[in-house]
Order: sequence, then C-alpha cells, then structure tokens
Amino acid sequence: MTAIESGAAEAAPSRPAPVLPRLRRWLAFRNISAIYLGVLTFAVFAVWIPDTFLDWTTWKTVLDAQAIAGLAAVALVVPLAAGVFNLAIGAQVGLSSIVVGWLIVDRGQGVATSILLTVAAGVVIGLVTGVLVVRARIDSLIATLGTSSLLAALVTAVSGGQQILGVPDGLSRLGSGDVAGFTYPVIGLGLIALLVWYLLERTPVGRHIYATGGNAEAARLAGVRIDAVVVGSLALCGAVTAVAGVLVTARLANADPTIGPSYLLPAFTAAFLGSTQFKGGRFNVWGTVVSVYVLAMGVKGFQLAGAPVWIPDVFNGVILLAAVAMSKLQTGARRRARASTAPTS
Repeated sequence: MTAIESGAAEAAPSRPAPVLPRLRRWLAFRNISAIYLGVLTFAVFAVWIPDTFLDWTTWKTVLDAQAIAGLAAVALVVPLAAGVFNLAIGAQVGLSSIVVGWLIVDRGQGVATSILLTVAAGVVIGLVTGVLVVRARIDSLIATLGTSSLLAALVTAVSGGQQILGVPDGLSRLGSGDVAGFTYPVIGLGLIALLVWYLLERTPVGRHIYATGGNAEAARLAGVRIDAVVVGSLALCGAVTAVAGVLVTARLANADPTIGPSYLLPAFTAAFLGSTQFKGGRFNVWGTVVSVYVLAMGVKGFQLAGAPVWIPDVFNGVILLAAVAMSKLQTGARRRARASTAPTS
C-alpha cells in the first residue's frame, strides 16, 4: 500500500456535513458555472431565434456533432489531470482519421483490422510523446507542440493533401447508425467517458494520476511512479483520440486532412471549463462533457442567428481564458484550505 492510500485509510471518519450547507456549496456559481452559463445561453437564444433554436432537430444535431469533440476533450482530461499538456490533441485526431481511411481504401485492410491498427498507432504516438517528456526532459508544451507539427506533416504525406474517398459502408455506419435515436458516436462518448471517469475516480491509478498532477515531487516521495503515470496518461489519451479520429472518418464517409486542428481549441476550452465544475479546480470527466455541450449550444446559437463566422472562435477563446483563470483561483483556494487545516508541529 502506498503512502497516499495508507494515509487515506488512516484518516478518521468525519460526520457528513449538514444537507443545506452542502446543497449551497454544490449550487454555488463557482461549482457549476457551466450549468448557469448554459441556462443563460439557452434563455438568450430561445428568445432571440426561437423557431430554429428550439427545434428538436437542432438539438439532435448538436448532440451528435459534438460527440467527437467530447471524445477529444475527455482524452485530454487524462494527461491534464497528470499535469501534462497535450497540444497535439487535434493533430492526433486528424492523423487517426487519415490513417484509418488510408488503411481501408489504399491498403485494402478490413474495417476491424484498420480500426485496431489506428488505435494502436494512437497509443504508440502517446508513448513516444511521453518518453520525450520523461526521458528527454522536454517540457510537455514543447514536446507536444513539436509532435503536433510532425503529425501534421505525416497527415500531408499519407494523404497527399487530398481527401481519401471511397470509405466503405461498414465504417460509415459507425458514424451514422443509431440505437434508440442515439448515434454510435454519442454512445461511444458515453461509454468512454464512463470508463475514463471510473479510472480517474475509482481506482488507485486515478489517484496516482491526480497526485502526480497536484504535486509530482510529493507523489514521487509517496511512492508513485510519476514517469509511468505521465507516459501512461499520454498513451491513453492517444488511444481515445484515435477512436475520435476513426469516428470522424465514419461520420464524414471520407478522410479529410484538414479536420484535426479544429478540435484543439474546443477540447482545451471544455477541459478547463470542466475543471471548474463539480471538483473545484480539478480536471474531471463529467464537468468536461457538460462543458462540451454548453459551449456547443452557444456556438450553434450564434450560427443560427447569422453571426459572423469568427464569432465562435471568439466565444471559445473568451471562455477558455475565463475558465483557466477560474481554475487557477479554485486550485489556489483549495491548497490554502488544505494548508490552513494541516496539523502544525
């Protein structure tokens, strides 16, 4: 048993806080600001453009269209929770989209084999990036930025800068098929989000990931293998982004070499806004998923209202800056609270 686990086991049980103060804390703006933002956004566009914004078809489209962005954001949560930035997240989605199309169309591989090879390639990319961070001691921002450039070049080399057409129905059905009205990408987002949530919140691996992201040196002294945690978090991120890339190709019924970068900003915005939800400055899955759809609701509303094409980027950028600031404030407040309650010698 590690020091982290033993310390948790030895902690004296405390009485649950009274219901009213707990409810007040849960409903506080700083704890569920994305939900309040979503309510405000919904109210504004419901009054502004009710005929289109309140149409069920619009909401079904948003739910389906944002499943890929949701997968990218959930993938990003894992390395961020470990204290690692992954600026290659968009390029990884883009490369996976191209690779699965190339394997099926140009190399004649079966759909299942191509998907497995694409996910394996995503894991390898994550492992290589992790090794650069922990062995070459390259800062994760620089390592993943360089990796992103290399992956973009690889996308162009494999695709020739052209769309890969002729994706078979066996793959495209993964993007358009549905169960009880929910498309496979939406179901995939739900299942993967549930698995990642369980990993982070209910397993020792998740505790080690959060410990590494909170204070790597303290985690190392407590027995956490922080290098393995960093490499593993980037490998898992690579696997999930590969699934996202496969589903992009399935939804579009072609592999587009330009699609990847568009997922970078939304993924970071949702992950940072999500970190301010429910967990007080800690990156978490469900806060991120909620944030993906709140942001998508705002972007869709602006599009339906006929706003200039640059407005969604402004919206995402402003929310990202605000979310990072809120996350920093909440993390600092949590650390000060821990320090104030720590026993003095």
